[in-house]
Amino acid sequence: MAGYHEHFVRAASSAQRRHLSDDALLVHIKAIQAETCGSYGWPRTWKELVGRGIRVGKERVQKLMQLHGIRAKGKRRFKVTTDSNHDLPIAPNLLDRQFSVAEPDKVWAGDITYIHTDEGWLFLAVVIDLFSRQVVGWSLREDMTREIVIDALRMAWFKRHPSKQAGLIFHSDRGSQYASNDFRDVLTEYGFTASMSRRGNCWDNACSETVFGSLKVERLHGQRFVTRRQAKDEVIA
Repeated sequence: MAGYHEHFVRAASSAQRRHLSDDALLVHIKAIQAETCGSYGWPRTWKELVGRGIRVGKERVQKLMQLHGIRAKGKRRFKVTTDSNHDLPIAPNLLDRQFSVAEPDKVWAGDITYIHTDEGWLFLAVVIDLFSRQVVGWSLREDMTREIVIDALRMAWFKRHPSKQAGLIFHSDRGSQYASNDFRDVLTEYGFTASMSRRGNCWDNACSETVFGSLKVERLHGQRFVTRRQAKDEVIA
């Protein structure tokens, strides 16, 4: 009887994999994109899905990725958001890719992305609570100075008010904005401990890459913004 039950469970699980909805399949595709820093096109994504036991046709993966604007990173308009060539202090990587957090306000992650408009670049800094994977603070500016990350951090603090005794870790890349004296002073003021990714390792900050990838794929892909105001309205809508 036990053997029959196990066979039935395996068969049901296999059937579920064969009949994944587009929404469920899209979740798996986005996970692969986040884990590979967006380096996989549809052929490698399909092979990875099959390797994970998800039985799906090549054509379906190709069409779904095209529909949602998901493609391998290639040559495109690009704006560097991480300036790690500086002499400012670098914090150790305390997070060490431990993205699963059991309680809120224990680990926050910060990052910056960019949005192109006909008027020029618009920069978005966010603070993410790794427990809920929700954005708890953000800032939109036309420049990428240390103020943008300070504003996002202060918004998160005023929204959540974590106690100094909580021992909150704030994780980021090693960009000059996060390494600046002013930003480190705010971390000290709130009783937070800094953690930074290793140089050039996008997997160390994969949690925020997933959030930005979702924003750009689901909300911004294919849109042309004539003004920064239009882009701001779309991001905060």
